[in-house]
Amino acid sequence: MNLLIRPVRLSDAQDINEMRRQKEVRAHTLALPTETIEFTEGFLRSMGGDDHVLVSESEGKVVGMVGIHLLKGVRQRHSAFLGIMVRTEYQGQGIGKNLMENILDLADNWLMLIRIELDVTADNEKAINLYQSFGFEIEGTKKYAIMKDGKYADLLMMARYNIPAQFK
Repeated sequence: MNLLIRPVRLSDAQDINEMRRQKEVRAHTLALPTETIEFTEGFLRSMGGDDHVLVSESEGKVVGMVGIHLLKGVRQRHSAFLGIMVRTEYQGQGIGKNLMENILDLADNWLMLIRIELDVTADNEKAINLYQSFGFEIEGTKKYAIMKDGKYADLLMMARYNIPAQFK
């Protein structure tokens, strides 16, 4: 498969909206089936200099997306929150791994981030394994944190640390 990893564009809104509304993707994100294209466009327009989002494009269609969003607090500028998703029919083909490699290169070598954190549904074993393969560790559990398929579900809090030797 020929993939292009590039920064997100406003013109990607339709593909991103479709991906977020896929049942299997929605189950592991905070997306809703009623999200409109205007909602997605609003998210893309609201991004600022502390938001870094990449997409994976195949044959002109966005099939995956990853972003890191720097935390706003002055004493947390070394930290960011990560979110990632891949279209259902493209999962298991290395797209998530490719997106993670690219965004973590940006985080480590350009933004010099020390901490990257994320939340993942506790039953999303494939995602948890992917994150652990990149050095993310489980820090804790948020019990009953989200609604999923009409029930309360837990989120795992995970983080990856890239602490320079002089600060250890």
